[in-house]
Amino acid sequence: MAKIRKKGGKDLPAISTASLPDIIFMLLFFFMTVTSMKEVTYMVTIRPPEATELQKLEKKTLVRYIYMGEPKREFQKAYGSETRIQLDDAFADINQLEEYVVRERSAMKEEDQNLLTISIKADKDTRMGIVTDVKQALRRAYALKINYAAVQRTEY
Repeated sequence: MAKIRKKGGKDLPAISTASLPDIIFMLLFFFMTVTSMKEVTYMVTIRPPEATELQKLEKKTLVRYIYMGEPKREFQKAYGSETRIQLDDAFADINQLEEYVVRERSAMKEEDQNLLTISIKADKDTRMGIVTDVKQALRRAYALKINYAAVQRTEY
């Protein structure tokens, strides 16, 4: 009987890395398309009120947000614990609201400027006096499309 012997230990061929850049770019493009960026850092606490009749906004690029609520703990030493207004990433006063609306409207395309919608995201414990002051300032700035943010009520 003949014995079959293997010739010494053959080395395994090296793994081809030619397709590695293609795989990396595919993963990069996947994560770039799936990931959404956070637009605003909330400086106020917002627990939205509950509502039964809600509608989704169609074109969110035409919406600008006004946040109202109690400042978060890290901001309470500097700004106190009273209800504050946040525009983008900064606290603001009522008298700065008109300037904000004019600036945001002028940054939009001319055909979209009349479609500007202001969405008020207010904490459910915010006093109506502050909300009314904001609405009056928006009226003076001719921002007449106002939306109130809320969450769906689960029980009736």
